[in-house]
Amino acid sequence: MAEFLNSLGPLSFIGFVCLQAVQVIAAPIPGEVTGFIGGFLYGKSLGIVLSTIGLTSGSMAAFSISRILGRPFVERFVKKETMEKYDYLLHHKGAFLVFLLFLIPGIPKDMLCYIVGLGHLTTKEFFIISTVGRFGGTVLLTLGGDYIRHHQYERFFILLGLAIVVIFLSMVYKDKLERLFRIWHITSRRKAMRAKRDKE
Repeated sequence: MAEFLNSLGPLSFIGFVCLQAVQVIAAPIPGEVTGFIGGFLYGKSLGIVLSTIGLTSGSMAAFSISRILGRPFVERFVKKETMEKYDYLLHHKGAFLVFLLFLIPGIPKDMLCYIVGLGHLTTKEFFIISTVGRFGGTVLLTLGGDYIRHHQYERFFILLGLAIVVIFLSMVYKDKLERLFRIWHITSRRKAMRAKRDKE
C-alpha cells in the first residue's frame, strides 16, 4: 500500500486522503492500517492533517448517504445486532452522548456514522463530533507510524504499551459504559416527557 501511494508521486497526498475516506465509507481495509501508514509516509504533523481530512470526509459522506437514502439502505450492510445495539441513538438528541461513543476504542465508529445519520444530529454537530472524536486515535496511529519510520523503537513500544492498556480498559468497561449511556438516554427522555406534560 505504501508503494502504491509512493507511485502516485505528487498525487500521493490526495490518494492517501481518498484512501482514508473510502475505508470509512466502505471499510475495505482497517482504519488502523491506513492511520499507521500516514505516519510512516508523511511524518507526524502532515500525517495527522491528512488522516484527519480523510477520516472527516469519509465520516461526513457516510452520514450524508445515510441521511439521504434512509434506514432501508443502511440496514443492507450494517449488522442487525449493531443497529439494535445503538438504536437508542436515533431517538436521542444529545450530541455529547454520541461524542463519548466516538472517544471509546472498540466502538465501530464507521458504522456509527451511518446509524447517527438516521437520527437527530445536525450536519454541523456531527462534523465537530466526528473530527474531534477520532482525533486521539488518529494521533496515536500516526505517531506509531512515524516512530517506525525513524527507527525509534523504544518510543514505539512505549506508545504500543499505552495503547494496549487503554484498549484493554475500554474493552473491559465498554459494555458497562454503553449500558450507562442507555440509562442516561432513558432518564433524559423521561425528564423531557415530564417537562412536556407539565407545560401542557
